[in-house]
Amino acid sequence: MLLTLVLFLGSAVAIYVACEYFVNAVEWCGKHMNLGATAVGTVLAAFGTALPESAVTLTAVAFGKTPEARDIGVGAAMGGPLVLATIAYGVVGLALWLNQRKLKRADHAVRADGRRLAGDQLAFLAIFIVKVGLGLVAFAVKPWLGVLFLTAYALYVWREIRSEDDGGEDDDFLEPLKIKPGNPNLFWAGLQTCSALAAIAFASHLFVGQLEAIGHMAGLSPHLVALLLSPVATELPETMNAIIWVRQGKERLALANISGAMMIQATIPSALGIIFTPWRFDATLMVSGAVTAVAIVVLWAMFRSGKVDSRLLAAIGLLYGLFAAWLVFAPHFGIG
Repeated sequence: MLLTLVLFLGSAVAIYVACEYFVNAVEWCGKHMNLGATAVGTVLAAFGTALPESAVTLTAVAFGKTPEARDIGVGAAMGGPLVLATIAYGVVGLALWLNQRKLKRADHAVRADGRRLAGDQLAFLAIFIVKVGLGLVAFAVKPWLGVLFLTAYALYVWREIRSEDDGGEDDDFLEPLKIKPGNPNLFWAGLQTCSALAAIAFASHLFVGQLEAIGHMAGLSPHLVALLLSPVATELPETMNAIIWVRQGKERLALANISGAMMIQATIPSALGIIFTPWRFDATLMVSGAVTAVAIVVLWAMFRSGKVDSRLLAAIGLLYGLFAAWLVFAPHFGIG
């Protein structure tokens, strides 16, 4: 038990430190690639941090030897967006709220490209509705539709790279590259990025394993651990990135990272699940989908208004608490 707790805390610290190096390096990569702050967050940072959980989904759905093992991959494909839409965005709001004095902010306003983020929420919601709808039906050509999800992500990346960034203070200050101060070239920035990603992947794998062990020791069922705890762990890098960027006053990067990661979670893991599994949802997965959709609609309304309050953004994390309560108590009432 003591060793599990030590490894659990140690891996969490390792993820945070590795994310410090990652966000530092990925900003330099974006500079050398002439990408704006938003594209750095939605494409480079999001793709990098989403690799570990996408690999987990691929392993589960493609190489799982039992239906239960493949169901874990399907659960991850649904749990990831739920965590990002609630906890990750909520963490950004909470971090901004708590760091208001440090950042010398006179109000609780979130500095973000609201129009662009609102558009991302609508694009995600459209794909997500199709994704959930496919979980309700069965037909012979369903696996082939997975290719459409991969195409949707490719189009999203193309749009993000081509879109003009509205600029902002996120671009005004770039911290020195940690492994090579001065004016490093793309090689050094890429080396630090890849090294940090490797450390994040290893530490995340260790963290998930310890979290599952703690859940088992606490008497939680494997089903409960897989749906409630594991998605939080696999999305930890995005959440850590958000905290780091917010502390630097770069919430535009933090929000863009989460938005881009959500688009990945809506497409790539879904494509893998649709291709390799029957992709059929039970009541629990449908409830998770409903809570995610509600969170996205609320986020869309916030960003579309152009006036996002950090306290309201923090409150969206409560939706995950409602899902957790349903997951824990629904079986006692004969539902779920």
